[in-house]
Amino acid sequence: MSFIWSLIVGAIIGAIAGAITKKGGSMGWIVNIIAGLLGSSIGQAIFGHWGPSLAGMALIPSILGATILVLIVSFIFNNK
Repeated sequence: MSFIWSLIVGAIIGAIAGAITKKGGSMGWIVNIIAGLLGSSIGQAIFGHWGPSLAGMALIPSILGATILVLIVSFIFNNK
């Protein structure tokens, strides 16, 4: 059950990052989940584990990390 909860929270984090960067319309749910989970790992590695937490993910650092990830990936793929 915690795996499903992590996927749901990852999708929400990815969707928030997509909305912040205005790139969310072009991303599907699978990409939102991947961006949320990878962004969570990146954000917590860079910014630490502080603020409110859901499913073992600190929300504010996770959203920051996912936003950075979405910006970098969209920059790479849009400049071809």
